[in-house]
Amino acid sequence: MFESNRKNLVKNMKENSLLMMFAGDAPYRSADQKYKFTPNRNFYYLTGIDDTKVILTILKTENEVVETVFVQREDELMAKWIGRSINKKEASEVSKVKTIKYLDEFEAVISSYINRLGIDKIYLDLERQSIDIQSTQSQDMANKLRLKYPYLKIKNIYPKIVKLRMVKSDKEIEIIKKAISITKEGIISMAKNIKPNMKEYEVEAYFDFEIKRLGASSHAFNTICASGKNATVLHYEDNNQASKDGDLILFDLGAEFDYYCSDISRTIPINGKFTKRQKQIYSIVLSAMKEVEKEAKPGLKLKDLNDIAKKVLAKGCMDIGLIEKEEEISKYYFHSVSHSLGLDTHDVWDFNSKLECGAVITNEPGLYIEEEGIGIRLENDLLIVKDGCVNLSKDIPVEIEDIENLMKQK
Repeated sequence: MFESNRKNLVKNMKENSLLMMFAGDAPYRSADQKYKFTPNRNFYYLTGIDDTKVILTILKTENEVVETVFVQREDELMAKWIGRSINKKEASEVSKVKTIKYLDEFEAVISSYINRLGIDKIYLDLERQSIDIQSTQSQDMANKLRLKYPYLKIKNIYPKIVKLRMVKSDKEIEIIKKAISITKEGIISMAKNIKPNMKEYEVEAYFDFEIKRLGASSHAFNTICASGKNATVLHYEDNNQASKDGDLILFDLGAEFDYYCSDISRTIPINGKFTKRQKQIYSIVLSAMKEVEKEAKPGLKLKDLNDIAKKVLAKGCMDIGLIEKEEEISKYYFHSVSHSLGLDTHDVWDFNSKLECGAVITNEPGLYIEEEGIGIRLENDLLIVKDGCVNLSKDIPVEIEDIENLMKQK
């Protein structure tokens, strides 16, 4: 998979150029503690290597393509303290890159490429979400190269990787399916064990245990476990309030497997039985979800899907007298119905692009009625195919009757 990803990217590189990609390093938390390491996702997409400080280079000339991975030298003392870093053989087996060198050889190799071969174009991953975000290793390298070799053309490879990552391979889809299946079991465990007056974090703990037991590498994102009025806050993450009898509880969560994410939302009654009003609101959200799934297909933009969801939600809310005009739906629905899903939960996406076969996206309509303490969001993960889409999370209960029957099994 990773070898194929590199070959596809090389097609987008100019001749006489050099690509540099960095795995990154875990930032310091405090004292001698670091945050848990997780690889740069674009680096991982090209190598499959999840060890710290590793570098990938790809040299493209008129006559050849040379791939090299740079790893840390073995350090027996550090191995005793924190474990061994990836070695040359392991790096080659994982990435299928044949040439493996040590990090202390990196600068000499780069200098040789530039000075001996006359490389004049350097590709770096220069993604930046905000001007205020701390500089990345790629950005530092760009600045260093501009000072030392001002004649070099520094090019941003990020948009080209985005185009590739937007369409998933069969192997990627299988890994996402695995993440979804693990998430399913976590949700079922929560639904079967919840009781009135449990703290939200107690409910969340059932999800945490189950996904870890089933081999998830991590959470795809911080779990939202929001009961009652808390569910009307879109990204509520405190998860520390008591769940009350008669209220709903909203889960927005996902397992990560081999760094690929799932993203599922369900809303269930804490006592196992929906009230008439809860059913009424829930049914509107479910209708919007079904309509988006029915209409999702190649050629549409994510905005088109959101427009579909808004129309269904608005009509439903007007039918029950919650709003009078369609445009008033923004009071109760204020996010988008869909985003890309993959190595990141909110995966890379060109929002000017249209859906293609192989895209994996979310379908997550919701209604948030603060004055009634009702927040409902439902979310499935969809694979875009030639004639429409496939619901990858269809086995996770979402119908009112199915949820109530599941909760009877406590």
